[in-house]
Amino acid sequence: MRIAMRRHPIALIAAFGLLAGCSALSALSDAAEPRDAFQLQAPLPGPVARGTPRAEDVIVEIPSASGAIDTDRILVRPSATQVQYLPDATWIEPVPQMIQSALVDGLERSGGFRFVGRKPLGSSGDVAVISNIVTFDAALEPGSKAATIEVRLALRLVREEDVSVLASRTFAASDRAEDTSTEALVAAYDRATSRVVGEALDWVLRQRGVRLAASGNTP
Repeated sequence: MRIAMRRHPIALIAAFGLLAGCSALSALSDAAEPRDAFQLQAPLPGPVARGTPRAEDVIVEIPSASGAIDTDRILVRPSATQVQYLPDATWIEPVPQMIQSALVDGLERSGGFRFVGRKPLGSSGDVAVISNIVTFDAALEPGSKAATIEVRLALRLVREEDVSVLASRTFAASDRAEDTSTEALVAAYDRATSRVVGEALDWVLRQRGVRLAASGNTP
């Protein structure tokens, strides 16, 4: 279950050059420099068993995240205490909004609920998906040109009527980029995020009583 990755030039930029290898770890570049923009999209959740969608409105809040993650820059950690960003590329939108879009899109396409959105249709929804992006970075491996991507997402399902927590779980995945080129790092982010979001989608559906076919992601 792979997240689709689309590559777009930043608007109004006619040409650009790609930096690869260790040069990707230089400090923030001038904001006027041309950059590629990458987008991660939601995987499909496990197949939903045939039946009527659950009569619930599910609202997916924007995930919270630390300042280092809450940006459209692609984060790399040369060490545990150092943060840098790729100079030649960005995400298409800030990471929290990108994860929110993936969750909304996946739950909506599942067909398991009456309504899925970022805001309720009325004064409030039935259930809110509240999340925190704990980890979303690429850590360089000492003595190697490779990097390990780690994605960790903590989810809570909250009943909007009385703000009670119905269920909570943390999802995590890692992947390895063989080098620090933009293409290798983004592809590894893509694979790790796909697993985390795919498992989270199936979990939300099951927690709300939506039956999945046997090939769903998680038990």
